[in-house]
Amino acid sequence: MNLAELTAIDMHVHAEIGEDGRTSLPGELLDASAAHFAAHGRRSPTVDEIAVHYRERRMAAVVFTVDAEHATGRAPIPSEEVAAACARNADVLIPFGSVDPWRGAAAVRAVRRLAADHGVRGFKFHPSLQAFDPSERRFYPVYEAIAELGLPAVFHTGQTGIGAGLPGGGGIRLKYSDPMLLDGVAADFPDLPIVLAHPSFPWQEEALAVAVHKPSVHIDLAGWSPKYFPPLLVRYADSLLKHKVLFGSDYPLLTPDRWLADFAALDLKDEVRPLILKENAARLLGLSGAG
Repeated sequence: MNLAELTAIDMHVHAEIGEDGRTSLPGELLDASAAHFAAHGRRSPTVDEIAVHYRERRMAAVVFTVDAEHATGRAPIPSEEVAAACARNADVLIPFGSVDPWRGAAAVRAVRRLAADHGVRGFKFHPSLQAFDPSERRFYPVYEAIAELGLPAVFHTGQTGIGAGLPGGGGIRLKYSDPMLLDGVAADFPDLPIVLAHPSFPWQEEALAVAVHKPSVHIDLAGWSPKYFPPLLVRYADSLLKHKVLFGSDYPLLTPDRWLADFAALDLKDEVRPLILKENAARLLGLSGAG
C-alpha cells in the first residue's frame, strides 16, 4: 500500500456478502437497513468488487463483517474469508476481524488466530446487533487479547439502521450502543485504541466527552452524510479532536462519493481535512509512512 498515493482512508466498509453468496444478516434485517439508508436495489458488492471501487478512487478501505451468531442464530461471513480477499487486494484493502464476544475463551483464541494467521489489523464489534453490554467484565478477556496485540477495536455506537422500522426494531436494543458504556473499557484498557463508530445519535455529547477525556478513544464519521452532522461534532472535529476523528463512509449503504461531496461543504480548517481523511487513520493503523 503506497500511502503517499492515497487520497483517503475509509475506516468503515462492510463485507455483506460471502463468496458463497450468503449474506451477513437475515434478509429482513438487510432490507430494513437498506430502507433506512434509501439504498433499496443496490447490490451488495463482494470484497474484490469493493477493492475495485476504492482503487478507482485512489482510496484505501478498512473492511469487516460482524459475527453476531449468538444473537441472530446466523453463521457469519468468516473473517478469514474477508482477510484473504483483502490480502488479494492489499494495495487498497485493510482487513479487520470480528468475533462474537459471547463465545468467551473461543473468541479470545479467535482474536489471536485471526491476527497471527490471517493478518487482520483490528476488530469490529456491534453491541446492539451482537446483543451484549460492552462494559460487562465477562467480555474483558477479548479486549485484553486485542490490546496485547496492539490492535484497534471499533465499536458501533448510537442508533443503528439494522432493524429500523421493523416491529420492535427486530428485537435489537439500542442501549448497548451508548458510548458511555465504553468509557470504563477505555479506563481499564488505556493501551487499547478504541474507535466509536458513527455520529452517536442520540448520545453525541457523551461520545465527544469520552473521546476528549480518554487519549485512546477516536471517532469515525461513518453512516451519516456530513451535511447532517451535529454542529457540535463539527466544532470538535475542527479543534479538540482534530487528531482523533476519522473518515468512514459505511459503504455500501453510504458511498464514499456521497460522503466526500458533502464533507467538502463543511466549515473546517484547511489543515484539518487531510487529518480526517487520511492522516489520523494512517497513524492509528500504523501504516508505513504515517506521521
